[in-house]
Amino acid sequence: MADNVTSLFRSTAAHSPSMAALARESDGAGPVDFCIPCNPYFPTPAMFEDMATRLREIITYYPSSADTITAELCSLLQLPPQCVAMGNGSTELITWIDHLLVRESLAVPVPTFGRWTDQPMETGKRVDMFPLQESGGFALDLAQYAEFIRARGTKVAVICNPNNPDGGFLHKHAVVQFMDAMADLDLVVIDESFLEFADAEVEPSVVQEAMLRPNVIVLRSLGKNFGLHGIRFGYLVANPALAGRVRSMLPKWNLNSFAEHVVFMLKEHGTEYQQSLHQVRRDRMDMSGQLSSLPGLTVYPSQGNFLFVRLPVGAEGTVVRDRMLTEHRLLVRECGNKIGSSSRFLRLVVRPQVDVRRLVSGLEQVLYGTSRRGAAVPEQATGTGYSSGTAAIDRLFSETNGAGTQGLAAQAIGAGTGAPGLPAAPAAGIGMPLPAVPSPVPVGADAGMPMPAAASSGPQQMPQQAPQPLQPPPMQSPPMQSPPVPQQPVPQQMPQQMPQQMPQQMPQHPLAAPGQVPAPAPVPAPMPAAASYPSPQMPTGPTPPGVPARGGLTAAQVRGTDGLSQAPGASWSGAQSWPEAAGMGQLS
Repeated sequence: MADNVTSLFRSTAAHSPSMAALARESDGAGPVDFCIPCNPYFPTPAMFEDMATRLREIITYYPSSADTITAELCSLLQLPPQCVAMGNGSTELITWIDHLLVRESLAVPVPTFGRWTDQPMETGKRVDMFPLQESGGFALDLAQYAEFIRARGTKVAVICNPNNPDGGFLHKHAVVQFMDAMADLDLVVIDESFLEFADAEVEPSVVQEAMLRPNVIVLRSLGKNFGLHGIRFGYLVANPALAGRVRSMLPKWNLNSFAEHVVFMLKEHGTEYQQSLHQVRRDRMDMSGQLSSLPGLTVYPSQGNFLFVRLPVGAEGTVVRDRMLTEHRLLVRECGNKIGSSSRFLRLVVRPQVDVRRLVSGLEQVLYGTSRRGAAVPEQATGTGYSSGTAAIDRLFSETNGAGTQGLAAQAIGAGTGAPGLPAAPAAGIGMPLPAVPSPVPVGADAGMPMPAAASSGPQQMPQQAPQPLQPPPMQSPPMQSPPVPQQPVPQQMPQQMPQQMPQQMPQHPLAAPGQVPAPAPVPAPMPAAASYPSPQMPTGPTPPGVPARGGLTAAQVRGTDGLSQAPGASWSGAQSWPEAAGMGQLS
């Protein structure tokens, strides 16, 4: 039975198997879920009981139209319905954004939510991936990202805030500044699917700013926040022209009766929803502290309802995942199939303290050998006791204190990847060479999340200067020499020119005073210090196994496909108690 359960992970290319699939392969009871990022405190037991008593009515009859359900949600969130489109899950909206608004290329930092790389790739678009550096705690530098977009000539830019899987957070003023700097792009998407779990800023959402700009869409989830992934519903916010274009393509009944029932219940349960968000944030702090006590485990700062952790040197994530499931009935998310990550990383969903104690106990047994099967982490003197794509990365990261080396890819190739003659790739955690910041920048609200220290080291500050790559450690034998082979061409850069206007004109904002003339479309605003950055050099050749994806290559090249086929692998009582559209406005 254990083999059947773990085999489900090998049959899914981008995600973990569903809880239903796991339950079918076991004794009918699913494991404790640290994989699916869901709010464990909402809906309340009373709300579930209400749905259970009305189950027959809910599933027997057609729901109301999407317009009716959207209008109710908008009255709750204090948003104009003309600026909102609801979808059968945020992935349905991502699909339509790709089909309708992404012409030829899309830029996205990696690692991130897989549909932002896979969806455009499946429709033949070029995906320009900007690597988040492990050495910098996976923090996104918006100025460098903007320079990368200009160098590539990308037409659409995506930001996930907080980012999935690392939970990295960007402050509102920085996101708005980036939106204005990218005003000449076809589209800028700000994915705020996890933003309501953030507490770093009182009102972090940019939904209000998006409605006033001609090329910005904000994507938001409901299933994650409301703890109801099985009810597929999410929404986007944009100016009326963009929102209307997406809404016109959606079926009249694309939202189901459960979604309608929940949306119409929410106005009576705003207080409970607020309390659930507060509890998740408290649990996140407690869970981070408990995990940080495990030797060699690195926990990255997060503003989502999950934590991104790096396993100790020598631990293979797939082995840890399978043993946690089969020995301890705990489901964790191993991130080896995320572009820009490796199997040395896990994403762990925030859960109540009683479940976290069970998680920590299970990790102690699996990682450090307090179970009959022994430890997944070998003793330092014996080296790694397994064979995987991360073994070389683990060794070199240990020897260079986490900085990696420029020769890592060459060593991985020489170790038997079966791809002789390929040009050297950047080291894992380093990605493509990025331009140097002209002057040291102190850590603060504008500098992204600080780099986490190893669990045993305590809190540390972000280095004042970008770390320099270290020289490779001495090798016992010279690297393998292979005859040169032609390099694969790098996709041509698109000329930097103003894209064509969107088919629809930006109408007067619905909240503007009668006769008021709409403000002209914003012109691109430069990102701070971006002009002084040198243009990045684009690496060539495919990414070797075990090395995170690097910038300048398409997702198709990284995944080894042709880019055309799928990769394997308004008013109501209690309004004051409900959070505003930003999700945080009424919180104290």
